[in-house]
Amino acid sequence: MEEIIIAFSEYLLKEKKYSIHTIRAYQRDIEFFKIFILTHSHASNLLDVEYQSIRFWIISLSEQNTSNQTINRKIASLKAFYKFLAKCKLIQNSPLVNHKALKTPKKIQIPFSENELVSVENFEIDRNDIVSVRNRLIVELLYTTGMRRSELIQLKVSDFDTANQTIKVLGKRNKERIIPLLETTVSWITCYQNLLKQGDKIVKSDVLILSNTSNKLSESFVYRLINTYFSDISEKVKKSPHVLRHSFATHLLNHGADLNSVKELLGHSSLASTQIYTHSSLSELKNVYQKAHPRNLK
Repeated sequence: MEEIIIAFSEYLLKEKKYSIHTIRAYQRDIEFFKIFILTHSHASNLLDVEYQSIRFWIISLSEQNTSNQTINRKIASLKAFYKFLAKCKLIQNSPLVNHKALKTPKKIQIPFSENELVSVENFEIDRNDIVSVRNRLIVELLYTTGMRRSELIQLKVSDFDTANQTIKVLGKRNKERIIPLLETTVSWITCYQNLLKQGDKIVKSDVLILSNTSNKLSESFVYRLINTYFSDISEKVKKSPHVLRHSFATHLLNHGADLNSVKELLGHSSLASTQIYTHSSLSELKNVYQKAHPRNLK
């Protein structure tokens, strides 16, 4: 069985292009499920599992106060595993073929307002201080491109195209996309690069944005930076890089951007992922509707 799980992990890595973090999460879910099956069912291994046993596992997780969202994530790992087994002809059909995900409450992500972002833009920054410029650049890139925190950390110097004012982003499953940059964002990148060249030590790195120790940024650093940056501006409970991504999408849609275009900029594989941002544009849509509908013009 261990060899099959290893083969599944290789499949996720090489064919599905999943990240190491995601693959490890899948492995953990499958290992925990295997332990449950061997101790709570008549199945001798994962190949003999029937849906009834999976249902018992779901009930067991629920009794341990595991959230529906977490249970759905664990079941997604099993679904992928059994789909792989069927593909390899190790089983005839997946026991989860007719499984329906548990209902989860929809979390409404509240974006930063445009006024809050204007307040950040009006911050006085010492353009000769490399740390201040770098921190501002991080905020600028997250808001003006909508890129993910993990994507920002992976940016290389060669990804920045000065002539065309674009930046190449490596997204999920190693999918590349080109995002246009605003002139203000280009100016912050250029300012930061010039300051790097003026330092006492010449830093030889292909990473676009560096930590204080001239290494790649950590995800926790970027999170703390955004939280600190907006702590004096916004009273929102959540102040994170993802809220900036959410704000980027919401503000574009509020100003009439096409949903498909926003999808491409965000690097989503389907419109369903992008549509979660449309609820925030509903108030703006109502205003347009009230002003533009012929019956309201009388």
